Amino acid sequence: MGRSINLEGKVALITGASSGLGKRFAHVMSQAGAKVVLASRRVERLKELRAEIEAAGGAAHVVSLDVTDYQSIKSAVAHAETEAGTIDILVNNSGVSTTQKLTDVTPADFEYVFDTNTRGAFFVAQEVAKRMIMRSGGAAQKPAYRIINIASVAGLRVLPQIGLYSMSKAAVVQMTKAMALEWGRHGINVNAICPGYIDTEINHQHWSTEQGQKLLSMLPRRRVGQPEDLDGLVLLLAADESQFINGAVISVDDGFSLA
Repeated sequence: MGRSINLEGKVALITGASSGLGKRFAHVMSQAGAKVVLASRRVERLKELRAEIEAAGGAAHVVSLDVTDYQSIKSAVAHAETEAGTIDILVNNSGVSTTQKLTDVTPADFEYVFDTNTRGAFFVAQEVAKRMIMRSGGAAQKPAYRIINIASVAGLRVLPQIGLYSMSKAAVVQMTKAMALEWGRHGINVNAICPGYIDTEINHQHWSTEQGQKLLSMLPRRRVGQPEDLDGLVLLLAADESQFINGAVISVDDGFSLA
């Protein structure tokens, strides 16, 4: 008999949901039965995504979120729970990058990357976890809460020209382990996914350029991943079936980090 992941009755908050991997995560979790809360600054794009999910029979809500603004984080999480119910799953996905040598990084560049990738990711997780911990304290049985931080293979292996991004994602890796250690006793499993090179709308044109083709030739199997290549893992880490997976940092990079 086959078995599939069932997220019915769960509420999943997905940050950075307006495009790329975040958009894919929202579709996949909705298809598995979760009620999804779509969060980012680009609210109009979120509304379009909500319409797509509802047309497919799913349930979705939209909240405005700027992860670089602490008050925006608190307001968005409160709004999400008012609209959709208590959050069971957080997919902490917002991220930005710059391309330059470290000697060219300005204070503005540093703040731009770290405010979103590290500081923003931390305080989103913290705000959600505070509410999970409060509810867990009064529960007769520990609930199955899940936080999935989207890091990067660049957080495990420094890549040229994106050293600043690599630094920020390495912090997310350590952040994941610290959260797992501290929050696990409250029924919160915290894990990180480290994607390799994934073809999304942001970088799609790059792969047909000379520079993109050169990069492809350096990859173990001369190919980039597709957003759907993360489906199985994100669903597993969101599901009750992952109750013994906590503090894991999992590469999804087609073997790139092994080279």
